[in-house]
Amino acid sequence: MLLAEDDRAIRHALERALTLEGYEVTAVADGVAALAQAHRTPPDVVVLDVMMPGIDGLQVCRVLRAEGNRTPILMLTALVETADRIAGLDAGADDYVVKPFDVEEVFARLRALLRRTGGGDVAPDDVADVVGVRARELPVVAGRVAAAGVRMDTQARRVWRGEREVELTRTEFELLELLVRNAGIVLDHSTIYDRIWGYDFGPGSKNLAVYVGYLRRKLDEPGASGLIHTVRGVGYVLRED
Repeated sequence: MLLAEDDRAIRHALERALTLEGYEVTAVADGVAALAQAHRTPPDVVVLDVMMPGIDGLQVCRVLRAEGNRTPILMLTALVETADRIAGLDAGADDYVVKPFDVEEVFARLRALLRRTGGGDVAPDDVADVVGVRARELPVVAGRVAAAGVRMDTQARRVWRGEREVELTRTEFELLELLVRNAGIVLDHSTIYDRIWGYDFGPGSKNLAVYVGYLRRKLDEPGASGLIHTVRGVGYVLRED
C-alpha cells in the first residue's frame, strides 16, 4: 500500500494503524514522492491526501489515471463540500474519506476497494432480494450484458449507449453493471452499497448519489428520457420509459 499524507502526525498514526491491521505500508509526505514510489513499486492500493504541497492528491490521481494505472485510490480530504468530493471522483479516485475520520471507516473502505480489485463479474443470483423481487438473470453471452439500450462487455470493461462508447471509472462500471443486470428491478440503497462498496455508509452518505449523477451525465442522450430513475425513499432502477 502507498500512503501519501503531508501532515506528519496523521501520516505516522495512519501508517501505524494500517501496519497493525496487516498492511505493508510505504508512507510519503508529498505528491512528487507518491508518483515516484508508484512508478518504482506499483502498490495494491493508494491512499492519497488531497491537500499536499507541490503536486496535490488530485494531480497525482490524474497522472496515474492518464498513465492507464487502475490501482484503487482512496482519497483523504478535509473538504466537506459536495463539489470538492466530486472533484476527487472526477480525477479518477474510487472513494473518499472526509477528515476527521474514524480509522475503522478507512479500514472498511480499503477492504471494499481491495475486494473489488480483480473480482469477477457480479453474478445475478448473488444480488439480494429487493422490494420483494428476486434479481432476475439477464442474458449473458461471452461476458456481455445488455438492457435499456446499454451494452456492456464485462471482460473488456467497455460500455456503449446505442452506438456511442462511454468511458467509465471502475466504480461507475460496477454500479452500472449491477443496475443493468437487474434492469426493471428497484435496488435499495443498502443493497447497492453492499454490492459496490462492501459497506453500508448509512443514510447520511452522498457517495451513491454522486456516482448515479456521474452515470446519468455520461449515459443520457440530449432530448431523450433518462435511464437511471430514483425511487424516493428506496433506491434506484434502470429502465427505459
